[in-house]
Parts: sequence; structure tokens; C-alpha cells
Amino acid sequence: MVNQSSGLVSRLQRGQPVRRTEISSLATFVPPRLLTNTDLEKMVDTTSEWIIQRTGIIQRHVVDPGVATSDLGKEAALEAIEQAGLTPKDIDLIVVGTTTPDMFFPSTACLVQHKIGATHAWGFDVAGACSGFNFSLSVASQLVAAGCHDHALVIGADVMSSIIDYKDRATCVLFGDGAGAVVVSAAKDPDLGIIDFAHEIDGSGGPALQMPAGGSLRPASAETVAQRLHYVKQDGQTVFKFAVRKTEDICRTILERNHLAANDVDLFVSHQANRRIITSAAERLGLDPCKVIINIEMYGNTTAATIPIALNEARETGRLKKGDLVLLASVGAGFTIGSVLLRWAI
Repeated sequence: MVNQSSGLVSRLQRGQPVRRTEISSLATFVPPRLLTNTDLEKMVDTTSEWIIQRTGIIQRHVVDPGVATSDLGKEAALEAIEQAGLTPKDIDLIVVGTTTPDMFFPSTACLVQHKIGATHAWGFDVAGACSGFNFSLSVASQLVAAGCHDHALVIGADVMSSIIDYKDRATCVLFGDGAGAVVVSAAKDPDLGIIDFAHEIDGSGGPALQMPAGGSLRPASAETVAQRLHYVKQDGQTVFKFAVRKTEDICRTILERNHLAANDVDLFVSHQANRRIITSAAERLGLDPCKVIINIEMYGNTTAATIPIALNEARETGRLKKGDLVLLASVGAGFTIGSVLLRWAI
């Protein structure tokens, strides 16, 4: 069973009033400590050549002990708020996409709210795995579009090193830590901003990518710890095939719904899970490789943080400019599938 949600188009069809929203600022933060392929060669039976060939990753950033997802989110959030010309007290809503909350409760949104002093904001976490940023961006955008809030803070952040088994060479080479944050506000220019979103979930894919223990089904116990069930487990081939197919599908859905073609896209920003997934999906869509941003080699898979980190790199290198048509796409554990279409406003 697949459930699909659509964005602004469906609301307009129902005659509901909306206002265009925009990303009014963007900031990222990664911890300074590096974990290179050479480091991993000393930890597990693998080689840098094999990692690069299969994933495209050269290095990833990882936190020091005691550094949590809310700490990374705080750093990105404060910079994003400053870039938007706001203060934390101007933020009405905080939505945090994360797979690695500091703890089950309180939510990471609560922790970030307190750390940055956003005393007028409410908020919550979104558990969309690698689609966490796209899901969170869409939710926040809808609340601002409806006039419920003026400025929403959206954070995609994960400390994946906290749930990675560094004895499992199939997964430990893939992930890194990082955070990205954007402020979503009412659009200043009606021709710019967030246009639409298309999201799906397919729970039949759950067993292919999961952390088996730690929840209500298998609470933490001596047995679950001994069996190393509190770490990420992945069926790589199943995830790879699904990700390539569904990245293409969800992008076609949102483009066709908005009467656009692949050659109309100025920048394609896919979740950075694997270089081969991104290039395969882009080829199927018929996207010019020059319009595809890939930076997984320097960061690995930072889960909910990959898209804002990639967007920021594109902006800093001149590949993302005001007015560009940007297509975001993601596939994550669940399975979750997400896509957001926007015209860059900053």
C-alpha cells in the first residue's frame, strides 16, 4: 500500500486560499572531525577504492562524544535566522526532520527551541528518515502558506554516527553527521518560492532499512544490545533499486503536474545516499549532468541534512542563483519518498 500526498496544486483545486512561501535563508553546520576512508580501512575489512567505487564517498564528518543532533541543529538554526534578518523570537514554528533525536522525548524541536531562545515558537519532529528535510519543509510551508505563521524554522539534522555499527562494513562506510536549516516565510516576489510538493510512503519496504530495536516492539535489553540491534541494518540491493526507481517516479509526478519537463530544471538536488543512485535517476529523467549537484564524497550520507548541505554548496559555488527552478528529491527508510519544486528566492 502506497499513500501519496500532494501540495499546493490540490489546495488550489479545492479553492482554499494560500500564499506563496519561500526559503528566505539557508545555513549548514558539520562537525570538524573527519572520518576518512583510510580511517575506516583500519576499523573494518574494506578499502578506500571499494568505498569510492560503490558509493562515491571519500570522507564524512562525525561528532565528538557527547555532541547531539540538537547541538548541530542549533548552530545551523542560529545562522539561518541571522541570515534572514530575524531574531529567534521572530520564529513561530520549528520543524526538525531527524532520524537521530537526542532522545525519545522531549522532541529535538523542543531542545533546539530552548537552546536558541525561540520563546514564541512551538514545534515538533518529523521522522521521515532521509526524506526528513523534504517532509519538514513541506509541512512548514503549508502552515506559513495558510497564514498560521509568518516565519518557520526548518531543520534537517542527524548524528548518524550514534546509530552506526562500525563493525558492519556494509553500513559504516555510508553515513556522516551534519545539519542544515532554512527559514520559511511568505514570499516577497509571487514569481519565486515554493511551488509544489509530492510525497509518498510505502511501509512494505520497512524491513530493508531499519534500526530493529529500541522502540516499543523490541525495547532495549541485554539481548538486543548483545545482538547489535540498536544499529542501522540495511538490504543494500533492495534499497538501491527502490531509490533509483522512486526518485525518477516522484520527480516525474511533480514536474508533469506543474506542466514542466526535465530540461526546465536548473538544479536537481537529490538526497545524497549514493553517487550511483543520483546519477542513475538523473539519467532516467534526462537531466543534464551539469544541473545535478553531488557532494556525497565530502560528507557521506547525513540523512535529513544532505539536501540543505548540497543546496548550500551549490549556492556557494555559483551553481544556484535567484530565480532558478530547483527540484529536490529523496528516498529514505520507511520507505519514504519526497519531492519539492521551487524557484530559488535568495
